[in-house]
Amino acid sequence: MLNIRLNDPALDALGPAGPLAAAMPVARLAPGLREIIAEGIVLTGEVITLGDIPAWAGQPPGRYADLTAWEGFVSGFHLEDHLPIEVGSSPDGAPVISEADQVLMLRHGLGFALEIARTAPVPIRCVVATNSTNGTFRFHRARPGESWLGADLDSYRGDKAIVVDRGPATLGGTPW
Repeated sequence: MLNIRLNDPALDALGPAGPLAAAMPVARLAPGLREIIAEGIVLTGEVITLGDIPAWAGQPPGRYADLTAWEGFVSGFHLEDHLPIEVGSSPDGAPVISEADQVLMLRHGLGFALEIARTAPVPIRCVVATNSTNGTFRFHRARPGESWLGADLDSYRGDKAIVVDRGPATLGGTPW
């Protein structure tokens, strides 16, 4: 089962056509995202990663409470590092990303998440979030009772959040 959930800010940002119409097709994803997809999804024991487990990650779950948190950390990356967007700065030096570029990150992140969900060898959860300072992608294997995500996506105020689940629609929830 494929399940896509959006909070209200993400739905508003993507427009009335909805998430599937707004998702960036795989062929049009940014080159850096296509490179990550080309590295493949690797299932090593009970954990899933984008490509091989990086040397810096250590053995799962490492210092994390569970395998889900470890996977979310190891698989997480900033979308702005892979897209042609402009990151400005506020007077205090904080990054500032325009609304248009947040939507661009959301569209690429959703297209990337759909491709990861399609090709993953086990049930997974992908989380895409953008805001005025960054955009992130994370994913983890779907495990009952383990999640980086609270049940109410609208509680992530200031973020445009999309969750793509392939497998069980309800995984429980702890904040990510």
